[in-house]
Amino acid sequence: MRGWRGDRSKALACFCCSSSLSAPSVVGPDRTGIRYRRCRPNDIHLRGRLWTLAGERRLFGYRRPHVLLRREGHSVNHKKTQRIYLEEGLFMRKWKGRKKAGGAREPALSVVMLNAGWSVDFIHDQFAYGQRFCIFNFIDDVTKECLAAVVDTAISGCHVARELKTLIERHGKPGLIVSYHGTEFTSNAMLAWSEEAWVP
Repeated sequence: MRGWRGDRSKALACFCCSSSLSAPSVVGPDRTGIRYRRCRPNDIHLRGRLWTLAGERRLFGYRRPHVLLRREGHSVNHKKTQRIYLEEGLFMRKWKGRKKAGGAREPALSVVMLNAGWSVDFIHDQFAYGQRFCIFNFIDDVTKECLAAVVDTAISGCHVARELKTLIERHGKPGLIVSYHGTEFTSNAMLAWSEEAWVP
């Protein structure tokens, strides 16, 4: 009984081997296409650079570093950036409950001078008939002067970048801008503006 089972296994293995070799000649496709195994490059330099960018911007996921990688000349699409980002364990953990700050806070201003630092924030309210609106405030942290107050029903990242550009032309460039990590400040438009204006 055991010998019969052994002979049957050998016959089955021989049949499978011969079938895999003869099937391409019958069907027509190239055998290299059937048995092809994709070999991905190591991307050591790309992975190292992604680690550096993710450490500088811990709260922005993989999209913000992806934009910076493209600007540095890396020919990589967002899918590859996301895959490497996850493989390296750089993904942000989703905390339930109270949000905690990711990374060190910027130190308090020690230089008392004009335009040493600005603070920007939103105030939300609504009219009596229910229409909601928001006020975007720009405050000088030293003089406590309200540099501008922009009122609109919705303010996007492009709108924020445009207002900041106008304020800098009028008052000069600040040394630092303090804001919360809302979608208006983490958009690609704000990323492009901060890189061009060299304002942290």
